[in-house]
Amino acid sequence: MEYETYFRFILVLVFVLGLVFVLGWVLKRSGIGAGAVIGKGRRLGVVETAFLGPKHRLVLVRRDDVEHLVLISPMSSTVVEIGITGGRGTESFKAMVSQESGREASPAPERGA
Repeated sequence: MEYETYFRFILVLVFVLGLVFVLGWVLKRSGIGAGAVIGKGRRLGVVETAFLGPKHRLVLVRRDDVEHLVLISPMSSTVVEIGITGGRGTESFKAMVSQESGREASPAPERGA
């Protein structure tokens, strides 16, 4: 009878530890909670992360007031763009592409109209 109690205890312990590890893995993959690390007075921080696939991701890193876009893979890291000073939401992607190609941006059509 005592062996059954010990077996149940070990089984429940393994189950709870498994849940903790799965939750940690999900939080790491989704990037939730990364903003809690950045505090006042810090010069370096991760602004945003975008997963491109299971092994590749884009990371927007801020140093002082300048942002850098880095592509990270298991075997290498590549700086895609440096010296981004615009910050968040100053310019839409469509407007940025149209400036690069020399055309003016046309507003996006509204849905349902």
